[in-house]
Amino acid sequence: DLIENEKFKKLTDEEKASYLLETKTPYFQYLWNGAFKSQSEKEEKDILIDHGFDGIMELDNQLPKWWLGLFYFGVAYCVLYIVSYFLTDFAHPDKEYDQEYKEQIAAVEDYMKTVPQATIETAKFSEDNVEEGKVIFQTNCVTCHGEGGKGGIGPNLTDNFWINQPEKTLFKNVFYMVENGSTNNPTMQAWGKNGVLTGNDIEKVSAYVYHINQEQPPITPAQGGAAPQGTEVQWEKSN
Repeated sequence: DLIENEKFKKLTDEEKASYLLETKTPYFQYLWNGAFKSQSEKEEKDILIDHGFDGIMELDNQLPKWWLGLFYFGVAYCVLYIVSYFLTDFAHPDKEYDQEYKEQIAAVEDYMKTVPQATIETAKFSEDNVEEGKVIFQTNCVTCHGEGGKGGIGPNLTDNFWINQPEKTLFKNVFYMVENGSTNNPTMQAWGKNGVLTGNDIEKVSAYVYHINQEQPPITPAQGGAAPQGTEVQWEKSN
């Protein structure tokens, strides 16, 4: 206040009157005037820049105070954000995403623990499971059994020749093999016993294999399928 008083004493009478008028002006009115109020002719002469072009003169106007305020606020916010980003755990969308993802996966796993799982006794073929079974097959089985079950490292799943025949129906046979693996070929792991696939997952992938074997034409060697392996089998109709 002492500094302001000393400055005020050095003002001319006209400047003092202008200063007192500004102090009486409401804050938002002051911002409005600073942004949109036009200068008087005398004020324009004081801020007229001493150069022009083609009769056009330029005024040395100050930037509106609200604009300067927003600018300084933006600069301060950027500095604060950068410091927070590199020195704290704040403002890390990738970390927040990872955390939320882990929480959601944990919630799904907890939920799956309470969901009854299919067993070889209760599992049944359903057309509704074919598409989801295809996704599971492409994720876990296509490396050995090829696209669409045409075979590769593993046998062709679209023909009637099978190496392992522990069950009498095709659907149950596939379920058993996926759950328990093959004693003839260690590469065919026990997906169910190892905990990689749940009973419901096995039911779905079994539905997909049943679909490509019984409801689709076989992929022959001439079409890029693997040659038959094992012995030909006639499955019982019930699945």
